[in-house]
Amino acid sequence: METASGDARWSGDAQYGAVRVIYPGHVLLTYVDESHTKERYYIAALLCPDSRAISLTRALDDVVRDAADDAELHGHELFHGKGGWLHLAKDPEARIKVYAGALQAIADHDLKVIVRGVDITGLHRRYSKPDHPHSVVMTHLLERIDAYADQCDDSVLIIADEVDHDNRLRADLRQYRSMGTWGYRSRKIRRVVDTIHFAPSSASRLVQAADLVAYFYRRRVTVAESDNRAKQANEMLWNLMVSSIHHVHCWYP
Repeated sequence: METASGDARWSGDAQYGAVRVIYPGHVLLTYVDESHTKERYYIAALLCPDSRAISLTRALDDVVRDAADDAELHGHELFHGKGGWLHLAKDPEARIKVYAGALQAIADHDLKVIVRGVDITGLHRRYSKPDHPHSVVMTHLLERIDAYADQCDDSVLIIADEVDHDNRLRADLRQYRSMGTWGYRSRKIRRVVDTIHFAPSSASRLVQAADLVAYFYRRRVTVAESDNRAKQANEMLWNLMVSSIHHVHCWYP
């Protein structure tokens, strides 16, 4: 069948003995990356229907190709003219244009964005031995991703930027499937298939897109810009992103 947005979509069910197997429609390829300071830790998830992933990747490639040979869309480096964007260090307008082009590509493909965060200071004040902020935020993120996929009757495959504690996050997911998440919104994670897949951001334009979202949102809520031009640029970028936001919240323990 075909959805109103024009995506090819198939759904159905099969019966095996007494067990009815339900086949969800889309697979939501969910790209995850983080951005943090000493006080706050944020993780962004970019929920991309599988039928749109190739088109978005090409669109992001085009955005980069117009400004650089093959640079990584890394939020911090692009924002400050470092790394692969060093050649634009003295041209903030060109860097803003690239950032805007990437966020526009995300909006054009009608993706959904979920951002969760935690106040690290409060976390350490409340718990004597708290979990790593990444683990805490990832738990809350998984709850929201799973709930959204439930509403859409979709399944989820998670692709995240590489981290040092990937085995712990995989173990957490296994526990959440069988026992449920902790906290007042506890739920069993039923829509996420397989495990959490970790990939270097340099190899995935869509992980890079998640990084752009995570970095920009974190900077927007933690940095008070004093320059009017920077304020105007940030407002323009936010207006490009806001239509894609499904849920955003920071937990203050």
